[in-house]
Amino acid sequence: MTDTVLAVAGAPGSPHPAAATTTAGAPGPRRATVTAVAGDGLDALPEPAGGGAGERRGRPRSAAADTAIVETVLRLLEEGATVADLSMERIAREAGVGKATVYRRWSGKPALMLDVMQALDIDTPAPTGTSVRDDLVQMLESMRRRGIAKRQSALVLTVLTQVKAQPELWDAYHTNVIQKRQQVMREILARGMASGEIRADEDVDFVAELFVGPMLSRVLLHEWQELPEGLAERIVDTVLDGVRPRG
Repeated sequence: MTDTVLAVAGAPGSPHPAAATTTAGAPGPRRATVTAVAGDGLDALPEPAGGGAGERRGRPRSAAADTAIVETVLRLLEEGATVADLSMERIAREAGVGKATVYRRWSGKPALMLDVMQALDIDTPAPTGTSVRDDLVQMLESMRRRGIAKRQSALVLTVLTQVKAQPELWDAYHTNVIQKRQQVMREILARGMASGEIRADEDVDFVAELFVGPMLSRVLLHEWQELPEGLAERIVDTVLDGVRPRG
């Protein structure tokens, strides 16, 4: 199954706050906003013991600094910089922090850009587990909203296009975001197969493609087609009728 509706969709747990709404009324991609971090003494943070993640000592990591650095990258991209143009040194300088501050938070540009992509994300809510149909609708609805955001946001398109041209960044996004979404879809369908709501004689990934394919087609291949409200329900109900056990 391939979920590349929007290559700036984040994984759950992203630290960046949500932002405004798209003109179509659906929640828009998140943009982190901060006031300032320059001169806040962040360069005085101690190095992590042993260099491992989660082994930091001293003053806790500043969420405001994290957000400000990500917001700086977004601003530079909006101003015309390319992903290839951005060095960790330039990002630190533009954010008003030391280079060491950036490297304490991210091992390198791929890790930082993954958080930048997540900052533009529209979250996929966790499945409720109460209804296979409702969980499938929820998954497809999040794809529909990401598709709307992609069409309406020049910055989203810029980041998507440039990240796809960077194999290391795209692989990191695929591993940390797309594969997690695929696994959630598999779990929903496996639950439906176990309960007898979905036929169990087909491969789960094949069945998943039946659900996501129509939405992907509209978002990626036929961008002139509308993404109206109710589309997720229409797709799910139509496919469910076709994959129910017979007799």
